Amino acid sequence: MSINLTPNSIAAINGGDLNLKPLVQVLDIKQIGTSQERYRLLISDSVSTHHAMLATQLNDRVKTGRVKKGSVVQLIDYMCSDVQNRRIVVVLNMETIVLDCDIIGNPKLGDMTAQKTVSNLNSAQPGRSVYDNRGNMQSFRPAFNAQNPGSNNMQGLQTNPLLQSQGMQGSHPMLMVPNGSNGVLRSATGKNNNNTQTYAPTVQPPYQPPPSYRNQGPIMKNEAPARVIPISALNPYQGRWAIKARVTAKGDLRRYNNAKGDGKVFSFDLLDSDGGEIRATCFNAVVDRFYDVIEVGRVYLISKGGLKPAQKNFNHLKNEWEIFLEAASTVDLCPEEDGGSIPQQQFDFKPISEIESAENNSILDIIGIVISVNPSVPILRKNGMETQRRTVGMKDSSGKSVELTLWGDFCNKEGQNLQELVDSEMFPVLAVKTGKVSDFTGKSVGTISSTQLFINPDIPEAHVLSDWFARIGQNSAAVSISRDLVPSGSKNEIRKTVSQIKEEGLGRSDKPDWVTVKATITYFKLDSFCYPACPLMIGDRQCNKKATRSGTRWVCDRCSQEFDECDYRYLLQFQIQDHTGLAWVTAFQESGEEIMGYPAKEVYQLKHEAQDEARLSDVFRSRVFYPYLFRLKIKEEMYADETKVKITVVRADKIDYSSETRHMLDTISRFRRY
Repeated sequence: MSINLTPNSIAAINGGDLNLKPLVQVLDIKQIGTSQERYRLLISDSVSTHHAMLATQLNDRVKTGRVKKGSVVQLIDYMCSDVQNRRIVVVLNMETIVLDCDIIGNPKLGDMTAQKTVSNLNSAQPGRSVYDNRGNMQSFRPAFNAQNPGSNNMQGLQTNPLLQSQGMQGSHPMLMVPNGSNGVLRSATGKNNNNTQTYAPTVQPPYQPPPSYRNQGPIMKNEAPARVIPISALNPYQGRWAIKARVTAKGDLRRYNNAKGDGKVFSFDLLDSDGGEIRATCFNAVVDRFYDVIEVGRVYLISKGGLKPAQKNFNHLKNEWEIFLEAASTVDLCPEEDGGSIPQQQFDFKPISEIESAENNSILDIIGIVISVNPSVPILRKNGMETQRRTVGMKDSSGKSVELTLWGDFCNKEGQNLQELVDSEMFPVLAVKTGKVSDFTGKSVGTISSTQLFINPDIPEAHVLSDWFARIGQNSAAVSISRDLVPSGSKNEIRKTVSQIKEEGLGRSDKPDWVTVKATITYFKLDSFCYPACPLMIGDRQCNKKATRSGTRWVCDRCSQEFDECDYRYLLQFQIQDHTGLAWVTAFQESGEEIMGYPAKEVYQLKHEAQDEARLSDVFRSRVFYPYLFRLKIKEEMYADETKVKITVVRADKIDYSSETRHMLDTISRFRRY
């Protein structure tokens, strides 16, 4: 990877530029100090070098190997001061961009310390051994004065503060210097065997300590507004920048725990008028500032953020950088008229036929006609938290169909809307922004936290696809690239009678069967229609596991906690009947409330607290012989070493006679064709 260091950054730092945030290379690291551990870096911009002191809070960067010789780093925050004509740079904050790298360019010694050392070399008294700033002894040859050979530049002894600090004032030591012509040693008295010259040592002036400088006030900074640039022009070498962009997606607020402690983070995606995209991320205190401010679809002016390489495992955008908002960052909402040139969303659709050759876990955008929607089912994750899953069938003009898996809130929002449209035989166009490819069951696409779903979007691709489906696609076959997808419709859309469940052996395969049955309820089991559930929250969801009484309190085995009051959830067991036969089914909380019309706790109190048997009987009697459209999940399960087919009510809808009449007429018309 080619790395370009920030040009002329050493000169800019020496000039007092504190907003540059340059990219430099560390050529050397040395530990200095005894009472307090400090590190000194030799930094380079590929042409010049300079020494910099590392703030003590950054010592662990060196100790843990996050900064080493050859590392390319970005100086985020630093300060400069002059002490004894020497420019001191103290690095307060920095980020490692490349840990290991060969020496970049041909850097030359440009440090002010080195320049002062050279000055000492030219001005030191002949024969005097002095120590440089590294503590190494240096001996110097004098500059010979042709007009006054006897002088040999003795004035340097009077004025050189380095020699003064070595104890030269007020004394007359024996100074041994090489003769300029033949190298024979001579003393300060001028006597030797070959040549005699007398030097009268001069009296040194009193030592004057260097002036002490204090910070008398804030340093003036350039407060002019930063220039707005395209997202595509952002790079870490810029000191001040601003972008105007629309928020196209906003991630959930996530909490984490690592070696540094607890924290929180959220991200959002930005799109500008040139089509550039980039992700912005906030941590901890910055989350509190901006989480409620950021809204999807709004346009913002963002500046004073840091840039780091994007983590491609989590960031799908086509940008090598990612913005990290800081304490000094600004996010200002722009008027609506300012965002007229910025599109609402940007897609890069791939035909469904190309998904078959896509790599697993790759991210892409797809668009297609929704041909089937399965019911939402609860799924228990490995971390013990429960979520929802719903599968949707899609096809497009490429002649292929694919299964789209909706997770979490997508099942209840867009998933429910799609279910209603397909049930009404209105097959919508669905655009999926940021879907994740999976090869678990053939090839399928699933939603992630940054996924966005657009039903019947007003975009050219949707209009073309809708026209194709109306003319050709509705009656054309599509080959599924997902093994479990039925191209002509999902299993739950197939109407069955009660007798067909047993006759066709539904639920006996490895996967559950989903069917729809029109039937009435004929009988309820009243001895156990609900159960006590744990009311505690696991993450953002209620535990709902069965609770047991322990004295006057309740205990949950999963949460290992006690609580005063439990919740109650439905576990209805009842018999359904149509014109072909009877079947026992089970309904849990959501479908139980759809059937009963009361919360489980109210019905429980009627039986066990009020002991109003008459009222309880009336509640259940009012649900008997009432017609429903049951969506059933049929699966064979093991009970006491015996396999039984279990029928679960996933959803119970009251009959909509208008839509039911249309269904019956369509069924009759299909039979008339044969």
